[in-house]
Amino acid sequence: MQGSRVLVGVGGGIAAYKVCEVVSALAKEGVQVRTVLTDAAQEFVTPLTFATLSRHASYSDRDFWQPVHGRPLHIELGEWADIFLLAPLTANTLAKLAHGMADNLLTNTVLASTCPVLLAPAMNTDMWEQAAVQRNWQQVQQDPRYHTLAPGSGLLACDRVGAGRMAEPAEILPYVRSLLQTKGDRSLAGKHILISSGGTREFLDPVRFIGNPSTGKMGIALAQAALHRGAKVTLVHAPSTAIDTVRALAGVRCIAVKTAAEMRQAMLDHLSQADWTIMAAAVADVKPAYYSPEKLPKSALPTNLPLAPVPDIVAELASLKQPHQRLIGFAAQTGDIVTPAKEKLERKQLDAIAANPIDQPNSGFGSDTNQAVFLDRHGRQHHIDQPCSKLTMAHQLLNFIQAMPEHG
Repeated sequence: MQGSRVLVGVGGGIAAYKVCEVVSALAKEGVQVRTVLTDAAQEFVTPLTFATLSRHASYSDRDFWQPVHGRPLHIELGEWADIFLLAPLTANTLAKLAHGMADNLLTNTVLASTCPVLLAPAMNTDMWEQAAVQRNWQQVQQDPRYHTLAPGSGLLACDRVGAGRMAEPAEILPYVRSLLQTKGDRSLAGKHILISSGGTREFLDPVRFIGNPSTGKMGIALAQAALHRGAKVTLVHAPSTAIDTVRALAGVRCIAVKTAAEMRQAMLDHLSQADWTIMAAAVADVKPAYYSPEKLPKSALPTNLPLAPVPDIVAELASLKQPHQRLIGFAAQTGDIVTPAKEKLERKQLDAIAANPIDQPNSGFGSDTNQAVFLDRHGRQHHIDQPCSKLTMAHQLLNFIQAMPEHG
């Protein structure tokens, strides 16, 4: 992210206040951020606010024809940007994009640029649902430059409850980070990716269970990365506090489960439609042998807990997958991570495996960063020896899978 260049175009809408968080977060990560405000946007947030957050001047129509190193500003900004974010995208600007119109600094800069453009609309529900607006929305999605985050539903500033709420910064920021890594690559378009995430819970009674520290963040990052590259995603997730970042995203189907048995059934139900299946979940190996449907009093808790094995989901998926499908596993390890991962790769007949250390700082369960070694059945290895964001690791894993031979 360090040194990447993101141009942010801010439209006129109350959701402009959310863009302040986006600009601030990117600047803190070392991204160079420039902002362009429409005249209407300045009625909601001042250029000074964005200039302060981005550590750089904020531009508006009054700067349109001021030369920068002797060149028009819209040309200079358009060529400078690696990624162009438009948020909030108003109905007016959407219409201009759909028809190639340019009558202000923002829309001229769009036409003067060639980088990927991420659109995050925001407007009143009745405005959003107008046939003309929906036609324009569908039309811009036919242009490969444009990547889209459809608005969500909720209580709007106009007191209406419905569609039109701009995507939250927690949804926008991962997409921007993905685009900075992929340069807008959509090579997974047409593919269906099935992903499991989180740690399963095996219950002794309704309030006590055997579990593990998995938060599901790695599986969520994989879902985001695959979606941002054009895939259709099904995410089977055990309980996770981070799931809201993908639950509302168009293109991601989220299926909530708790136990290994529930995860097994969900994975089996969707395996046949999947091109790739990535088993990132931390599935329990054992469960209490007996389950009480009522909470056990403390005095009735066993001093020795009988255990029973749970289904080996990844091995069963491997036995059922077709030749055109790929199955990727995960192995959370301590100490030597490669040797047991190779053994698991061969024993469970996987196409590839990601081995990650859980005994290293800033890696493994609960962390926002990770490191790993990827191995495949052809003997290839890819090492990530320093912690990186889980989204970055997700993109590297998808690259590794894409580079595998098609057959064999």
